[in-house]
Amino acid sequence: MIEFEYVHDGAVALVTLARPPANAFTIDGLRQLQQVIEAFNREARVRAIVITGSGPKFFSAGADLNAFADGHRDVARTAASAFGAAFEALQNARAVVIAAINGYAMGGGLECALACDIRIAEEHAQLALPEPAVGLLPCGCGTQTLPWLVGEGWAKRMILTGERVDAATALRIGLVEEVVPQGGARDAALAMAARVTTLSPQAVTSSKTLIHQARNGVPRHAALAVEREMMVDLFDSPNQREGVNAFLEKRKPRWHIETES
Repeated sequence: MIEFEYVHDGAVALVTLARPPANAFTIDGLRQLQQVIEAFNREARVRAIVITGSGPKFFSAGADLNAFADGHRDVARTAASAFGAAFEALQNARAVVIAAINGYAMGGGLECALACDIRIAEEHAQLALPEPAVGLLPCGCGTQTLPWLVGEGWAKRMILTGERVDAATALRIGLVEEVVPQGGARDAALAMAARVTTLSPQAVTSSKTLIHQARNGVPRHAALAVEREMMVDLFDSPNQREGVNAFLEKRKPRWHIETES
């Protein structure tokens, strides 16, 4: 069963979580998501990915808890592996990934959004990692990504006390980057994705890699050395010359997309 839909116009892909009524994840759905992201990684023309949920109420309610009802360790291990692999693939995607949070983002649903580069929430959205309330814990990178975004204190409030935050609070603590009226997240995310396509593909990809070095604890002196080398490496691409010359000639750049050999 296909648990999401996707379309793309070449440069921007739209992935819609589509498993009514709450767009909950199954192991098969997580594997499908991982495969789609890996396919987009191989398509150089896909520059940005927007992920949203179907319907007006849920981005995603997280894991389908029916899988855990029998308490089997093997099922838990398989599910944890699937969550981790899917969301790590999302986090490390070559393209810029934007979450359009159109409603409740709970548990694995919030972890999916956390794995994206940027999050836009609708004003009625609710966000939480309530896994401890059912005897579980966030296993889709949530315990590691959430503190990096909002700090240890808020991460502990949300995970250790079960606190749910609304969109306004999420914006204030840095959990989301923008709040829009109900029904507006998808269009806002697509507009942001379109801006990505106006930038140099190599410069964006290299910059994303460098930003993630800070998250991954690379020592500052080492990261700065890599930063300088990656800057120089951009001169191996015709897009560096195109970008500078387009600016000097007061025109829009015509970026070259380097396809896989």
